[in-house]
Amino acid sequence: MSNKVNKNAVRAGAIATGTMLMLLMSSPAFALTRDDGDDPGPGLSVINTLGLYVAAPIVLFLVIAGLTMVAARHSDNPATHTHNTHHPRTR
Repeated sequence: MSNKVNKNAVRAGAIATGTMLMLLMSSPAFALTRDDGDDPGPGLSVINTLGLYVAAPIVLFLVIAGLTMVAARHSDNPATHTHNTHHPRTR
């Protein structure tokens, strides 16, 4: 083997070994021991999970969009109104 191929093989082996060590160190087996201050609460039900991660963001989006539309309608600046932005073509 040439020297260049040997260097590449050593480099690939070192990267593979380092990756495997990192994966082994972060495996879930170490999650069995509790750390100081680790006090998990009760789990969420399906309804609570859907409400928190689906319904709440949708409602928040609709509230923000509604407030933005109301603020745009009531502003005194005519540049914020988008219904009269078409300029007719001149020949």
